[in-house]
Amino acid sequence: MQDVRREWPGAVELTVLIDDDGPRRALAYPALVGRPEPGDTVLLNTTALAMGLGTGGYAMVVAVPDRLPPDPAGPGHLVKARYTPLQATVLGADEQDSPHHGLLREADSLYGAPVIVADLHSALPPILAGLLAERPGTRVVYVMPDGGALPAWFSMSIAQLRAAGALAATVTVGQAFGGDLETVTVHTGLLAARLVLDAEVIVVAQGPGNLGTGTKWGFSGVSAGEAINAAAVLDGRPVGCLRVSEGDTRERHLGVSHHSLTAYGRVALARAQIAVPELGGPFGQRVAAAAASLGDRHELVPVGVEGLRDVLAAAEKDWGVRLSTMGRRLDEDLAYFLTAAAAGRHTAALLA
Repeated sequence: MQDVRREWPGAVELTVLIDDDGPRRALAYPALVGRPEPGDTVLLNTTALAMGLGTGGYAMVVAVPDRLPPDPAGPGHLVKARYTPLQATVLGADEQDSPHHGLLREADSLYGAPVIVADLHSALPPILAGLLAERPGTRVVYVMPDGGALPAWFSMSIAQLRAAGALAATVTVGQAFGGDLETVTVHTGLLAARLVLDAEVIVVAQGPGNLGTGTKWGFSGVSAGEAINAAAVLDGRPVGCLRVSEGDTRERHLGVSHHSLTAYGRVALARAQIAVPELGGPFGQRVAAAAASLGDRHELVPVGVEGLRDVLAAAEKDWGVRLSTMGRRLDEDLAYFLTAAAAGRHTAALLA
């Protein structure tokens, strides 16, 4: 290891020297692997570098052989990333040893709390921007399932949004870990967000690095439809955020992505409100026409986007968070960010 580049809660970004490859970026999670120091030898997984992954082009530190982390002292018996070399034991909010177990044991309702569901992790900042511009001070909790990154620590956005006061807390569910609370399922994650963390609004979206195969069903974002069902069965008010793009060169994602059409049109069996941005022009007509196919199953809610571009730019500046989706910035795929902000704007109206 050469030096520490920067760090945020739960993660340290390093410069490492790799034989025959020179200096490269690497990422370590000290709670799992120990804290590397300059001069340390580190064991790396370089899969992301070899594959050229856009989300997280890091070598991942697997171990610091000469500087191991302390043995876990508990409490907790939830094992996440199970049966991998880096499995982690955490205290689940819903397990018997948790101080919240009594509250969650028979919990069965979100008491009407809005639950915004999105496909991509990059939707989280613009959703918050649209929501908080209309209703400042709203207490929002993010529930992160395990379709993308497993460690919440990987997300710099979470750390920046927390530091800026835009996000109250994170709950990691399933195999995901590193949130303020851990739970076994999306259902108990939603309940913990509402009942333990006092969320007024809950946002559910994958962590960074979703997986898609270019097939109708083979993408991790199908979890968005399952989250709609979970929110509805627990007496929440599900709000679907469409994945919309005018900058993606892949036809299946141009306009309304097939991910949204499948997740909301086929996987979601419960009724939700789908925020449809009024983007205007031929592209806006294309989005509205595609969203119309969801009208038999869900309530389509047109949402104006006036002023939201300025709201997004201000959020990026004031919160210090980078608005980016698939490598495209705010004005390179404005429709994507306006659509997510519109879902936040609509949800603010539900709380009025």
